[in-house]
Amino acid sequence: MAQTHHEPFYRERRLPPYVFAEVNRLKAAYRAEGRDVIDFGMGNPDLPPAPHIIAKLAEVAGDPRAHRYSASAGVPSLRKALSRYYERRFNVSVNPDTEVCVTLGSKEGLANLAQAITAPGDVILAPDPSYPIHMFGFIIAGAAVRPVAFESPESFLRAADHACRHSIPSPGALVLNFPSNPTAQVVDLDFYEEAVKLAKARDLILISDLAYSEIYFDGGPPPSILEVPGARDVAVEFTSMSKTYSMPGWRMGFAAGSSRLIDALKRVKSYLDYGAFTPIQIAAVAALDGPQDSVEAARQTYRSRRDVLVESFARAGFTIPKPPATMFAWAPIPEQFAELGSVEFSKQLLEKTGVAVAPGLGFGERGDGHVRLALVENEQRIRQAARALKGYFG
Repeated sequence: MAQTHHEPFYRERRLPPYVFAEVNRLKAAYRAEGRDVIDFGMGNPDLPPAPHIIAKLAEVAGDPRAHRYSASAGVPSLRKALSRYYERRFNVSVNPDTEVCVTLGSKEGLANLAQAITAPGDVILAPDPSYPIHMFGFIIAGAAVRPVAFESPESFLRAADHACRHSIPSPGALVLNFPSNPTAQVVDLDFYEEAVKLAKARDLILISDLAYSEIYFDGGPPPSILEVPGARDVAVEFTSMSKTYSMPGWRMGFAAGSSRLIDALKRVKSYLDYGAFTPIQIAAVAALDGPQDSVEAARQTYRSRRDVLVESFARAGFTIPKPPATMFAWAPIPEQFAELGSVEFSKQLLEKTGVAVAPGLGFGERGDGHVRLALVENEQRIRQAARALKGYFG
């Protein structure tokens, strides 16, 4: 269709205004004025990667041959390192050649998998609230997304089954994300067993986003969907180096699972990219295979920040449920401000206290009664934020 000069393009039209943009604009304006913003808005880890990972990056970057095109699906040594991780952590064997693909962070992997498996008009089920790419990766690819309310693991699967029976056309895929961003909800292996049963009964593809697998506080380590027998017939799972190893800017993630889905992802990627910079991939091998004490240290840091946040904010009059996992707290907007909605509440909080949070509406319309706080400020700054809030809530 002919495009006039001022109309947004088709894919742009399918994307609503980025909800976080308003708060981000305010943050930038305040910083430009020299105001101090205590920023819980973006899940942007502030911890550095372990020294041995950075050393490996520098070492490989010194090799003149390391600067050529890399491999789109990931260098073989990195795919093998991910297989060893799955073996160690989940007792699951994935074939590094046919069941693993390296991605540029899990966000790119999810978006390109959506491109690979989606026909225009397909229906996809995604949790509401959920991380934006879970819905918008598919919307950009031309699908219609049917949000599924998440109140509890059982009700979520019931609602997904209901959607399968009552959507025309019937849904082609269901997105899962546990531990969840933004809600920090965790599930056990029974949940994944039920999800795999549902997928096989309803001919669904399951897409599991396991980005927070190593940031857990209460209860044991979160399971992988691939631990369920037969899951790899229907499921692909994304993991990421960003949070586990504090490497968000490195853009390094993985997809593992169904060889049919991995193959589709690799084919699309082979047209779009030449893989991550080789020194980053080799440094990622060093991260996965090397000492894991930095992972434990990060977990402890996030745990103590969580405890300080929950305790100091409660004293300031802002009650936040304790997240069992992830680097996020999902906080109901306090009663007296509930009618503002999450965007207005976030803007007022920023204006009056200098504390930035992410409005829950950005994660789906059912998120509007909440805000998300990322544990990316140190304990002293968290206490400082609580003191600022006390004045506002008082």
